[in-house]
Amino acid sequence: MAPTRSFWRLDKPPTHFDGPLDEQFNWEFERFCVLAAQANPTVLEVLWSPIVETVDPDGTALISARQAFLSRRVFATYGNYARDQLAKVEARRARTGETNHKQAMHMIRLLIAGAHVLRTGEVLVDMSPLRDRLLAVRRGEAGWDEIRAWSSALLAELEEAAASTPLPDEPDRTAIDRLLSGVRERNL
Repeated sequence: MAPTRSFWRLDKPPTHFDGPLDEQFNWEFERFCVLAAQANPTVLEVLWSPIVETVDPDGTALISARQAFLSRRVFATYGNYARDQLAKVEARRARTGETNHKQAMHMIRLLIAGAHVLRTGEVLVDMSPLRDRLLAVRRGEAGWDEIRAWSSALLAELEEAAASTPLPDEPDRTAIDRLLSGVRERNL
């Protein structure tokens, strides 16, 4: 959370930064809210993660408001990310004959998670029931035909989930604005 007064200058605080430890990444609060409202899968998974090291009142407010970020946008965002990954895997296969199994696994995971969000209104973080099958894809133990068939079935599931989702068309901007305003006021 950048102090509110830091936004009153010409030079704004960064929207994100690495660290302080390896493999840590931070978003400024407003940027996080914008990405979550756009149904960014990474940001939504962070918001639903059961692994929380520390939480302050602003974090508690964010977690309490997390349903406000969910909308039918999940269909486009998760689906487009997965389709992009699939296209990259297929392009590499066409170019080199090799399959990027890690990328294929992430594509499958995104499709599973997207359909789950649309069906339940909850972000799926725990993939342990499918862990072995996903790891088989990552290790290259699943053939391309199997991966392609699974992804096609999951794309169809994503479409079905989008057609019947209880999620609203758009995120609740009023609730998100109220959250952001409250956080900015507390950090004056």
